[in-house]
Amino acid sequence: MNGVGVRLAAMAHNAWRLSLGGGMGEPARTPSTLVRPGEHRDLYRFGDGESGRTILLVPPFAVPATCYDLRPGQSLAEHLVAAGHRVHALDFGEITSRDRDLGFEHWVNDIVPDAIETVSALSGDAEVDVLGWSLGGTLSLLTAAAHPDLPISSIAALGTPIDYREIPTIAPLRLVGRVTTERPLTTATNAVGRFPAPLVQASYRFTALRRELTRPWFVLRNLHDEHSLSHMETIDRFMAAMPGYPARVFEQMCRQLILENRLARGEFELGSGTVSLADVTTRVLVVGSETDVIAPAASARRACDVLTGADVRYVDVPGSHLGIVAGGTSAATTYAEIDAFLAEIDSESALLA
Repeated sequence: MNGVGVRLAAMAHNAWRLSLGGGMGEPARTPSTLVRPGEHRDLYRFGDGESGRTILLVPPFAVPATCYDLRPGQSLAEHLVAAGHRVHALDFGEITSRDRDLGFEHWVNDIVPDAIETVSALSGDAEVDVLGWSLGGTLSLLTAAAHPDLPISSIAALGTPIDYREIPTIAPLRLVGRVTTERPLTTATNAVGRFPAPLVQASYRFTALRRELTRPWFVLRNLHDEHSLSHMETIDRFMAAMPGYPARVFEQMCRQLILENRLARGEFELGSGTVSLADVTTRVLVVGSETDVIAPAASARRACDVLTGADVRYVDVPGSHLGIVAGGTSAATTYAEIDAFLAEIDSESALLA
């Protein structure tokens, strides 16, 4: 069969797989073990590294933990395991109407500190490097600020929005909210107990509107290319697996993050009091991207101004919001920056020893 024939055969086969054959197939995952189950706090261990650093991956709300293990070559977990680190990840699981009263304080004062202490204990009381993408970075920073006694060595905040004035996609909400407050947004979610998963998925697709609109052309143009189609399908499945927000978390996001822009002032109000980001004293790596529409570089970079008690480094990388942590070039950009950050900590520790 000549080259044209091979291409046509591949196109026909891939068209059948996409339409009637069940898709391109699930991507391989980095081997992991559930080391501690719990409601909204399942803790997984990737690989079996014993000599590297102890790492905890904290996901955002309303995003599956597979954000850190999307597919081979686009997996932060895979990369860190290959580097020999002891890698763990939190998984918040499904959110239902029963979780309506769970707020940021439930994660900042309970779930994330518990995970850090558990990972430390499992690793011989080692200090933990905490990595959080998007709002996972927010949770990590607030936890470190609220609990300075936790065994945290460093924090990496990847695509974490701090200054919400710098996010153009939510500017209309901020404008309307000055008059209406957060109530038009939160009344329905308070009634049903959560911001439903389908709306989360639709919101994420809206931020990638160009991708959604050009999807048919992408499929036609790449019908012969199994790798490109598999990548597209992996993103689709990732978005389809997004859970919802608890009603209280959503209300806190609307009021404190979007309308009041409290993080840009270096603070956040929990049920137990106000947390100040100035109280973070660990090393912090902040990663942003100029092409991230959910957490633009200017929004993420604000962390350098409010983390006044920390040793902060900001780096800019290419990529979309998801692309920062799981893009095709992440290994050469974000992952390389994380490697350098962790290596520097190792070097400083060796000098002190």
